[in-house]
Amino acid sequence: MTFQGHEQHLDAAAFLAWREAAIGDARYELLDGGVHAMGAERAEHARVKNAALRELEQGIAAAGLPCEAFPDGMAVKVDDANVFEPDVTVRCGAPLPGDAVLIDDPLIVIEVASPSTQRIDVLVKLSRYFRNPSIQHYLIVVPAGRVVVHHRRVGDRIEAASHEAGVIHLDPPGLALDVARLYPTPAP
Repeated sequence: MTFQGHEQHLDAAAFLAWREAAIGDARYELLDGGVHAMGAERAEHARVKNAALRELEQGIAAAGLPCEAFPDGMAVKVDDANVFEPDVTVRCGAPLPGDAVLIDDPLIVIEVASPSTQRIDVLVKLSRYFRNPSIQHYLIVVPAGRVVVHHRRVGDRIEAASHEAGVIHLDPPGLALDVARLYPTPAP
């Protein structure tokens, strides 16, 4: 949904300044220069998002990687017209400052699709995310189908694979994500 209070197009810097000053708990993304409000989150979405974050945090700790996994709330700048707020983001390197709200150099981004966002996650964000040269993996988790679509950068192309089970290898940085562990509730 588009936020009606902003009919003008914003660049990433103006959007981030506006977002920082916005009042309330509403969340927004910048898509092709337009401010878009993010919809309410359902329980299953929150469960899957939290499971993905937990799995990645545990994998980072077990491997001793110099990386951090972040929940939604942190913005990812894709380019000057697009700033998204993925459900889970992983970046490696020196820790971000405590007051950081933006991740310029994510390695992994995960979106948990819902019926209202799946079209944007697949058709729009897929092409936009890979405009950021640091992003190596974009995963779309579809709870309704219990499937994860893994897009990964391989040289100058993007490869995609669908996973209903098994382990997804995220290299770099050297993590593994067990698809079954993303779904805390049994399949119906």
